[in-house]
Amino acid sequence: MPVVIIVAVIAVNALAFFGECAAFDRLARQAACAWAAAPEAGQDAGEVAACIQEELQRTMGAPNIAIAVRADSSPFGLMRFVARIEYGPTLFGLGIRREVFGIALPPLVHEVSMTVDAYKPGVLF
Repeated sequence: MPVVIIVAVIAVNALAFFGECAAFDRLARQAACAWAAAPEAGQDAGEVAACIQEELQRTMGAPNIAIAVRADSSPFGLMRFVARIEYGPTLFGLGIRREVFGIALPPLVHEVSMTVDAYKPGVLF
């Protein structure tokens, strides 16, 4: 019976994680397009990444999900935003679990990135 429960927990968490990843990919790209394509005057890449992270946390908002966004420089003045989600396994939705019957359940991690050419108001090329 414990083996069946462990397999069921893993299957349910894997399916939930795949669903969260699909939603996260779409929302992360939308947030990057909305915030990074036209940042406010004087707003640097770190502030834009913080805005994207706040937007993702507001929309994804589950207690077993941790979200982080970072900005990297790319060649030719482009900015690359990398969004990372960590999904903490649950026991059929009954709270975050780190182990079941002595079997460790590490968080599942997924990253998505998008490179954006940010319009810089007041800057002429």
